[in-house]
Amino acid sequence: MSETYEVQQAADEAPDAAPAGASGVAGLELKPALEAVLMVVDEPASAEHLAKVLERRPREVSDALRELADEYVREGRGFELRLVAGGWRYYTRSAYADAVERFVLDGQQARLTQAALETLAVVAYRQPVSRSRVSAVRGVNCDGVMRTLLQRGLVEEAGTEPETGAILYRTTHYFLERMGLRGLDELPELAPFLPEAEAVEGESQESMPSFDVDDLSSGTQTTEH
Repeated sequence: MSETYEVQQAADEAPDAAPAGASGVAGLELKPALEAVLMVVDEPASAEHLAKVLERRPREVSDALRELADEYVREGRGFELRLVAGGWRYYTRSAYADAVERFVLDGQQARLTQAALETLAVVAYRQPVSRSRVSAVRGVNCDGVMRTLLQRGLVEEAGTEPETGAILYRTTHYFLERMGLRGLDELPELAPFLPEAEAVEGESQESMPSFDVDDLSSGTQTTEH
């Protein structure tokens, strides 16, 4: 009877003991388990989700994730663990960007064009914004570029403008992930360098037509892609 009591008392006092009926996942060493899961995620995983999967307390998982991130920095690894867009994910360290870019691209054109980057910047700082207002800021029709950004999942529709009915656009969660940002408040302070809407729109006020590049004949309208 005394031996049985001592065993039960030891189990009750174990702070990280797996709950009754828990699977073998709860018995795994936490940090290696987190590394294994994060190696296969398609998007940043929250500490709460990881805690549920690994049957641990969220605070315990959050602490382990931050410890892992600090360890990778101290060891100078070629990758890092970042908290981005509300979740954790592995990223290659910027110091090795040239090596990664050369391997991934390997002669292929995979980056956005200058026109697409400029258009994306306008959307990011002016959102929610219509196509015609983006075109007014850039001084060129942006329908083709906006279509590219939509297809790549970097921007999305965000309702319509009450006054004109024009479709509004905003950046997506995927945009934050690709930029390595927790939120839009972490965007660089570039807005002052963009012209004010009133200065560039002038008489337009949604009067600039929205052209569908698929319906335009060659030479009818200058549209970027």
